[in-house]
Amino acid sequence: MHIAIVSASVRTGRKSHRVARYFERYIQENNLATVEIIDLHAYNFPVFEERLQYLPEPPAGAVDFGKKIEAAQGVIIVTPEYNGGYPASLKNAIDLLHPQWVRKPVALATVSSGPFGGAQVTTSLLFTLWKIGAWMVPAMFPVSQVQDHYDEHGIPKDKEATDKRAKRFVGELLWCMEAGARMNA
Repeated sequence: MHIAIVSASVRTGRKSHRVARYFERYIQENNLATVEIIDLHAYNFPVFEERLQYLPEPPAGAVDFGKKIEAAQGVIIVTPEYNGGYPASLKNAIDLLHPQWVRKPVALATVSSGPFGGAQVTTSLLFTLWKIGAWMVPAMFPVSQVQDHYDEHGIPKDKEATDKRAKRFVGELLWCMEAGARMNA
């Protein structure tokens, strides 16, 4: 099984990428799946004008991104909350693809520097992904005050408690990935 971790922030000084790094390390250390961070900061997507499949000359980065999402059996999206919503970089990336999201198990990790762990972003992001046909995993991973709980390398201050939460969260994603593989067999 292969998990893609989408790190959604392209902002200077971003903190949510720390959580993406944590999940990459957690999945590798526990031999749960192969894993890759897809960092939207590394792509320079144009503002959405059309889905990838309909672009006459799609940018190479968009094609690469589409292939990576398609190749993954599951996706973890790590997104910050900006003013109660998710970043435009993530909306743009979601809208760029369509068939790659359909029935793809997707788990959400929401991040904030405040006390609510990105809770306000969940509803709008769930609705967007549901509308595009993604299979939403019934587990969340909210992270509040990320700057106080993870260092820049993704190492949590309380590894034991964080790993316990991650075990349930990633476990739900893996269950959905395995169920999806059986249904498609």
